[in-house]
Amino acid sequence: MTVIDVTGLTKCYGQKTVVDDVALRIEPGEIMGFLGPNGSGKTTTIRMICGLLTPDAGRGTVLGRDLTREARAIRRDVGYMTQRFSFYEDLSIQENLEFVARLYGLRPVRDHVFKTLTDLNLYHRRRDLAGTLSGGWKQRLALAACVMHEPKLLLLDEPTAGVDPEARREFWDHIHALSASGITVLVSTHYMDEAERCNRISYILRGRLLVTGTATALIEECGLHAFKLLGDGIDVAFGELEGQGSVEQVTVLGNTLHIVGSDLPSLRTAVMPVADRHGLRVESADPSLEDVFVHLVQSTART
Repeated sequence: MTVIDVTGLTKCYGQKTVVDDVALRIEPGEIMGFLGPNGSGKTTTIRMICGLLTPDAGRGTVLGRDLTREARAIRRDVGYMTQRFSFYEDLSIQENLEFVARLYGLRPVRDHVFKTLTDLNLYHRRRDLAGTLSGGWKQRLALAACVMHEPKLLLLDEPTAGVDPEARREFWDHIHALSASGITVLVSTHYMDEAERCNRISYILRGRLLVTGTATALIEECGLHAFKLLGDGIDVAFGELEGQGSVEQVTVLGNTLHIVGSDLPSLRTAVMPVADRHGLRVESADPSLEDVFVHLVQSTART
């Protein structure tokens, strides 16, 4: 059974269309990355999928249930982690989880909480007040609360925003372990390294879904080419290359200049004279996932 299978999802607020004709299809055990800039419609789409918002148009199923007629049943089988930490800061980790267990009607509460504390490596900190936790531990508590009722689908909205790299890596290790156990995950993120850890990626911009596919496929299908310039004088080269018609993107990365374009001959013609003039070494480079998304934003702005 396809876990998420929706088409034509649309949501408007007044005259503003926030989500515009979005279609998503996600299979069991898959980790789908949901990318897009702030205000692109990610959160609204996630809230429609989990039954918290009613779409103005569109249809489909989530966990085999009708998106609009069975929203309450969908909510029972979904774990939804919001962007904002929403637990009681004057309660301990264990007390917060006991509260959540009672909300879901889990019995016996003690057994469910103990298992969750153990699975998420929270047991040794179970008495810590939620308000004293670092960002990474707060996110782990939030994830624990989401999975305690054993949902079949996890919807994670910017789960690692503001979390340090080590905590982000540990969080994603938990996500992959949950996926391996059969849980399906839809996760929105701004981090390209996190997107690359997903099985597939969907990119939304201004409410419209632009592309869906694996990171490798999206990079290949975009048709971008890249060079890098190395040596002294890359700052001057940056100024000369920026704004040239065949150069879509030029970025300083440490001691390297990363140049991207769609037309390889024209890009080479633009890059080589600048490199020769400043004695810079030219090497071919692989376009990145970030290059692809910048290209999509720029292309959409031109249409």
